[in-house]
Amino acid sequence: MRDLAAGIRYLGQGQRWVARHGRWWGFGLIPALIALVLYGAVLTVLALFSGDIAAWATPFADGWGAPWQGLLRGLFVALLFAGALLLSVLTFTAVTLVIGDPFYESLSEQVEKDEGGCPEGPDRSLWREIWIALCDSVHVLLRAAGFGILLFALGFVPFLGQTVIPVVGFCVNGFFLAVELTSVAMQRRDIPVRERLRLLRGRKALAVGFGTPLVLLFLIPFVAVVLMPGAVAGATLLVRDLLPADEQEPEETRVQAPQQGY
Repeated sequence: MRDLAAGIRYLGQGQRWVARHGRWWGFGLIPALIALVLYGAVLTVLALFSGDIAAWATPFADGWGAPWQGLLRGLFVALLFAGALLLSVLTFTAVTLVIGDPFYESLSEQVEKDEGGCPEGPDRSLWREIWIALCDSVHVLLRAAGFGILLFALGFVPFLGQTVIPVVGFCVNGFFLAVELTSVAMQRRDIPVRERLRLLRGRKALAVGFGTPLVLLFLIPFVAVVLMPGAVAGATLLVRDLLPADEQEPEETRVQAPQQGY
């Protein structure tokens, strides 16, 4: 429970940081606004064609009478759109981070400078950084998609699919959302994506406490755009807690212990 509360606390601290630094908040809104337009268009198309998709996916129900055909396809549409919304929450962050890599890298670095002991990032070109961020996001999204497919299938189980599974789904998406948001500070420390996943799995409650409230808030239209800069700031603070203290400092500034002679 302590880690769960700590994750929520870091989310609040990140939002307070950008509230005190209005220029950085406005700076971080730009990529989120671009991504919002893209996702709005995709979800609109899905809503318009969801009935046709349900009919295509359930041809065995063509001969069913009322109300069973309508109930089945209505449930399919509801689950499809709910799954699309949850997937959008996770992929929105990934796409926004790729679009805004230089924006959020600068924001995250400023947070660390305010906290003290900002590590030097690896010497890579901007395009190389964007490519790595894209590959890492695909890796995380493929893992999340595997869980998403399983949870989607379990959603058809009576009672369980309407009660327990949605809660589990929000927590799973919250964990992967935390993975995505911490990638900015993790990448600056040159920590590979598999190691990031291992670190956050070691403190699942911390990641879930940080990411799950964001998943719920991001379902509200336009809230994701407003909260995204603070979410990156909060994730940066979380990474500083997650990693050992000696990994917070740039390598060249670390003090070496004197060697003892005998």
